[in-house]
Amino acid sequence: MMARILELPLIVILCLIAALAMLVPAVHAVSVGDYVTMRAFFYSAVILAILSAFVGIASQGLTVRRQARSHLITLLATYTLVPVLLAVPLREAIGNTTFLNAYFEMVSSLTTTGATVFDDPSRLRPSIHLWRAVVGWMGGFLAWVTAISIMAPLNLGGFEVLSSAEAGQGATAGPISRVADASERLARYAGRLAPIYGGLTLVLWIALLVLGDSAFVALCHAMGTMATSGISPVGGLQGGGSGFMGEAMVAMFLIFAISRLTFTNDSANMGTKALQSDPEFRLGLAIVIGVPLLLFARHWLGALDLEEQQDFRAGLKALWGGIFMVMSFLTTAGFESVDWEEARRWSGLQTPGLMLLGLSIFGGGVATTAGGVKLLRVYALYRHGQRELDKLVHPNSVGGSGQSARRMRRQGAYVAWIFFMLFAMSIALVMMLLSTLHIDFQDSSVLAIAALSNTGPLAKFAADVPISYAALPVLAKLVLAGTMVLGRLEMLVIIALLNPAFWRQ
Repeated sequence: MMARILELPLIVILCLIAALAMLVPAVHAVSVGDYVTMRAFFYSAVILAILSAFVGIASQGLTVRRQARSHLITLLATYTLVPVLLAVPLREAIGNTTFLNAYFEMVSSLTTTGATVFDDPSRLRPSIHLWRAVVGWMGGFLAWVTAISIMAPLNLGGFEVLSSAEAGQGATAGPISRVADASERLARYAGRLAPIYGGLTLVLWIALLVLGDSAFVALCHAMGTMATSGISPVGGLQGGGSGFMGEAMVAMFLIFAISRLTFTNDSANMGTKALQSDPEFRLGLAIVIGVPLLLFARHWLGALDLEEQQDFRAGLKALWGGIFMVMSFLTTAGFESVDWEEARRWSGLQTPGLMLLGLSIFGGGVATTAGGVKLLRVYALYRHGQRELDKLVHPNSVGGSGQSARRMRRQGAYVAWIFFMLFAMSIALVMMLLSTLHIDFQDSSVLAIAALSNTGPLAKFAADVPISYAALPVLAKLVLAGTMVLGRLEMLVIIALLNPAFWRQ
């Protein structure tokens, strides 16, 4: 039976999974007596399952000539078309919202962006919040699986930095893309990673439950943490009951978004397996420790106009608030610390939004749920710059300790720089589009970076005045929805799809 299911097109399998996932909020709605929401999700699940079965039967025996092309097209369709199906029960359950808002919400959840048009969490019933969290959690798992099973063989998604082949070369050549189709590869890696992803979510759920959160809030926060979607049914971690220990537990599990070596050794041309020697982990750890210490020291070094505050407890709270916020936005989760206000007052920063924007642009690790440029690309640029400075002192020196190191500083840095420039150009293009819709420069820049780095909560914390996604024009929501998809897929994937050689038979 499983073999017959794997023969179906990948998009059909994903639709069947979506139909099964709709039963989760339906069952929850029954348990709380919300039969209106139950009917919306249950009927949608039945209809979607039947339609998917019909499409699967009709597509039996379909032969895919170019597996790599099919992989990327399926990913693009997953992030653009599947949210249409996911939005149907959401729209029916809420009732007093537009389908565009429901679609925006589902794109945001599936891409783990966490941007929401519902500013007041109490407007949505618990089962609807659960649906948002479940979709975000599935989107995070999809990012894990597709990064290793699709992006790595094609040398995309950050793997091109250390690969000996050109970015996207695996799309036209390579034994992996000819061995198995997308369904088989995804099934194999999903089987390997599902116990890890689900087990970590379960452990975090139990930990938050023990620390004081209700079972429902703890589950949503656990899924929002593992997927780095930042989705919360109570407006953030401060709305739960776990307090400081809950934040510490969430921060501990956000480490899995810094480096993929924290949960798997299937590193595809990585060349190193030890976590302590992983450049992403070391760079991420340096940022998480260094930036909060600078904010903490600014109390004495830069905030001279403030009244002297020597309260030891206030200093510790400010230090923790900085550590948690740096970890949260570096991994593009976007959770807020209850001590963030204390950290701002301690450091004297009135508008720390620029720092949060920079952290989100850096992003987390390759093949994790985090968005942004990715730490491996940042590290490649750093090593290249370091080597160029060394050559100023020793022009005839020979640098590097092996082929991997030379690749990191030369070809890897070159590809990383190209991606960084494409990322910057994408920000500029999205800002220009938003500006034509009468959104001012500051809000346009915050919204563009928030969508492209998949860090939706930036709209609340990075601007002088929190930006409401609900108040945006219709076209602006469509632009941001497309930008979220672009941020999750990355520009190199889009370029690979637009390459004429990629479509030649």
